[in-house]
Parts: sequence; C-alpha cells; structure tokens
Amino acid sequence: MKIVVNDESVVVDDGTSVADLLTTLGIPDKGIAVAVDWAVIPRSDWHQGLTDGATVKVVTAVQGG
Repeated sequence: MKIVVNDESVVVDDGTSVADLLTTLGIPDKGIAVAVDWAVIPRSDWHQGLTDGATVKVVTAVQGG
C-alpha cells in the first residue's frame, strides 16, 4: 500500500503499523511524536495498522528557547 511520510510517498506492506514504519525507516522511537491523518497518535496505539493513502507526520522534539 502507498502512504505519505513527511511529504514523501512510501510503499509499505498491508497491515504495517506506526511502530513497523518507524523501524523500517530507521527512525528512533524516542523523542518523537507521530500524527496520522492530522491526529496525534499516542505511543500506546502505535501497534495499530495504517491504511492505504494515510498521511503520516513524524516530528522530533527539539530543545531550545
């Protein structure tokens, strides 16, 4: 299935979860937030599968002022 991750098209297997996606893309799961279709997904729900055409945003926490 095809999804969009941070404005880039990505092809993943059906049933891929947020956790699977992060692992596949080599993105560490600490210090980040994930939104799917503009809704922030709590870490406890990262096991749920993504749907075809989903838009995923992964943002990194940045320290500063």
